[in-house]
Amino acid sequence: QVQLVESGGGLVQAGGSLRLSCAASGSMLSINAVGWYRQAPGKQRELVANIINVGSTNYADSVKGRFTISRDNAKNTVYLQMINLKPEDTAVYYCNAEVSYGFSRRVANVWGQGTQVTVSS
Repeated sequence: QVQLVESGGGLVQAGGSLRLSCAASGSMLSINAVGWYRQAPGKQRELVANIINVGSTNYADSVKGRFTISRDNAKNTVYLQMINLKPEDTAVYYCNAEVSYGFSRRVANVWGQGTQVTVSS
C-alpha cells in the first residue's frame, strides 16, 4: 500500500558528493518522519540522519557538517545531500519513514530496499 524507493547511490571518489532520494508512494499519503540509515559490511545498521514533520533534524556525529537531510512535501520525497564523502561512508543506505495514508489516516512504518554508496580512496 505504501512504498519507499531510494535512488542516487553510486561510486564516488573521496571528497566527492552524492544526493540520495527517497520517494514515497501511496494513496493520500503524507510523511510524518523519515530516517536515513546505513549498513556497512560486518557492521550494524546505524542512523545517519532524520527529519520530522515540523522540520527538526538530527545527525550522527560522524556525518554532522557533511550531510544534510531535507524534504519536499509536495513530492513526498526526502533527500540526503552528502558532501566531502569519505571511504568510511561506504554502505548501503536505507530510508525509513513513518507515514499516514488513506482516508482513515492509518500510520505505517516502511523501509526502502536500499541504495549502495561506495566511496573510493
